[in-house]
Amino acid sequence: MKTFDVTIIGGGAAGLAAATSFKDSGLKVLLVERSDQLGGILNQCIHNGFGLHVFKEMLTGPEFAQRFVDDLETQNLEIKLNTTVIDIEQEDLFILKCSSAQEGIYQLKTKTIILSTGCYERSRGAISIPGLRPNGIMSAGTAQKYLNIDGYLVGKDVFILGSGDIGLIMARRMTLEGAKVHGVAEMMPYSNGLNRNIAQCLDDFEIPLYLSHTIVDIKGDKNIESITIQKLDDHFKPIPNTEKTFKIDTLLLSVGLIPDIKVFKHLDLKMNPITKSINVDQNYQTTIPGIFACGNALHVHDLVDDVAIESKRAGQAVKAYLENEVEQHKAQATVTFDHHIRYIVPQKLTETKLIDDKLILLFRTTQKFASAVFVVTQNDEIIYKKKQTFIVPAEMNKISIAIDKVNLNEELHVSLTEVKI
Repeated sequence: MKTFDVTIIGGGAAGLAAATSFKDSGLKVLLVERSDQLGGILNQCIHNGFGLHVFKEMLTGPEFAQRFVDDLETQNLEIKLNTTVIDIEQEDLFILKCSSAQEGIYQLKTKTIILSTGCYERSRGAISIPGLRPNGIMSAGTAQKYLNIDGYLVGKDVFILGSGDIGLIMARRMTLEGAKVHGVAEMMPYSNGLNRNIAQCLDDFEIPLYLSHTIVDIKGDKNIESITIQKLDDHFKPIPNTEKTFKIDTLLLSVGLIPDIKVFKHLDLKMNPITKSINVDQNYQTTIPGIFACGNALHVHDLVDDVAIESKRAGQAVKAYLENEVEQHKAQATVTFDHHIRYIVPQKLTETKLIDDKLILLFRTTQKFASAVFVVTQNDEIIYKKKQTFIVPAEMNKISIAIDKVNLNEELHVSLTEVKI
């Protein structure tokens, strides 16, 4: 049975970036990817907007992925494509059961695991849309693959439910390919996509955005023929006499992303009900020593550049762990927050050497704020304070604190106070 120092599960942006951390390390590293090529979802994201933070230039998704693939070709790295990890057992080392058409089912051992499996789209069944179940309803990501990879335009009269970034980008993409996008409906009173995507994908093409609206009916025998949307009140109840009906042949769903961590569900890992993923410390290590998580498998990001930056840090942490610089998970202190904040990563602090000289906190708010102040305290002492304008739940917030200001043994609390302009 082969034994590796590091096994990276998932060859998308997170896995590729994490793998580059082991260049010239002398460690035996394996990268496992279930698809027939590296890059993950980036391969179907042919629009630009990637790479500004990591490579200081504007790239398409495939170009961004290829930069990392080219870098990996200079490393002593084993890559297994068309391979799925179907089970993980924990002994003195981790035993991974893998499956591939080429090699069948086999096992391998590894000292550490980096979980970089990305995320998947929430389905129609998960959100319980009323109405019939005809053909022509699919996720925005599925339509993106059909169009950008396979060359099929899935419909000519389109409506999009949910204002996630994939949905906004597909509204523009399908318009450019000749389809009529009748609108985007979002049940929240604000968009769940980046503001730049609202401007570039909806406003520039005069595609209406219906905030505080949802679908209340779907009609069609074999294929979808029409949908009806309705305005919602503050309690998300439909308001009578606000219905609008659209004749369409395609309904795309962009209603959220969920971290793909199914292969780890049976392990004794502390889960987070908000991120729907695993709790980690500031070194991206889970509650099981030797298992690390990063990228969209840990929490859903806005920008692939942020995924890459986080995942490189996770790779550096694994390297330090194997060199005994990072102890085997002794997380004690909890990171807490007030009701204006939805979640924070990391959830715990570990008294150990950090990856670098900064503690990085990533979080989302529960609502929009025109202006607010973020305050971080320990033992009722303020260790960080920052004023920020235009804060929205759809965009990740970042706090970076000098490590000499943080006591890794004490609870850390993050609060947000609204400031009137």
